[in-house]
Amino acid sequence: MTKTTKKINNHNLAYFNNYKYYLKVEKGLSVNSIESYSHDVKEFLNFVLIDAEKIKSSEIINFFVSLQDIGLNSSSISRKRSSLKSFFGFLDEEEIELEVDFNDIPSIRSSHLIPDVLSKEEMEMILDSIETNTVLTIRNKAILELLYACGLRISELINLTIHDVYWEEKLVRISGKGRKQRIVPIASTSLIFLKKYNLSARNLLLKEKQNDVLFLNRFGNKLSRMGVWKIIDIIVRKNNIKKKVSPHTFRHSFATHLLEAGANLRVVQLLLGHASINTTQIYTNIDMRFIKTQHQKYHPRS
Repeated sequence: MTKTTKKINNHNLAYFNNYKYYLKVEKGLSVNSIESYSHDVKEFLNFVLIDAEKIKSSEIINFFVSLQDIGLNSSSISRKRSSLKSFFGFLDEEEIELEVDFNDIPSIRSSHLIPDVLSKEEMEMILDSIETNTVLTIRNKAILELLYACGLRISELINLTIHDVYWEEKLVRISGKGRKQRIVPIASTSLIFLKKYNLSARNLLLKEKQNDVLFLNRFGNKLSRMGVWKIIDIIVRKNNIKKKVSPHTFRHSFATHLLEAGANLRVVQLLLGHASINTTQIYTNIDMRFIKTQHQKYHPRS
């Protein structure tokens, strides 16, 4: 949840007030437009609580993920991205030295009522393309296999500990939204790569540190959201896939492929950790597209 109860620090407040003046005087926007842009920027600055010059792309991505986690729709998040891009564009024009690069921040489709998914063939191509000949590639393989095997949110993935995996039972304990926990099976093939990472690569990344976090960065610390985004981006580009693929795409694909194979909607709801089956039913729209395609392909009168 965003930190809207705290106030913007004085350093950022000066930039914020100048930005509002810029929208009114130089851009000539309406009162409603200025209010909308200002609200989005203020919400973000309350969330990060650090000076604008020190804000990184990862902080903006974390902000969007937090909004997604509390259920804000993609149209609203897309609007907020536009507002923040405008704000940082203004700072750039004012020759403020920034660390933010919006090229590193994925665009968000405002019409994203039905999630983008990868086909089974695309998913297999991505997973099979990951070599496991270095410490980092072994880790990367385990991460993407687990994302697809269990339908995890990115926040759930990076917060896993070594104690959350039940190796013999082939299960993983996931702490989801609202601190609710669920137990999800791990596909056997994916478990092989997760074991390989845990028994070899993880110890090499950990070095002399004491840390029970499952997925580590090259310095032996907890892997960040941005780190996972980068791993996926590199692998997707390597496979020349044109779709916009994010960690959430793996979750969407997980649910869609289960439904296409005939899984019960209630079971998929439990696996995803949705509080309401209404949230899960969005995937039935994708499933129906699949059914229609198959019907048209194979029915003699189609």
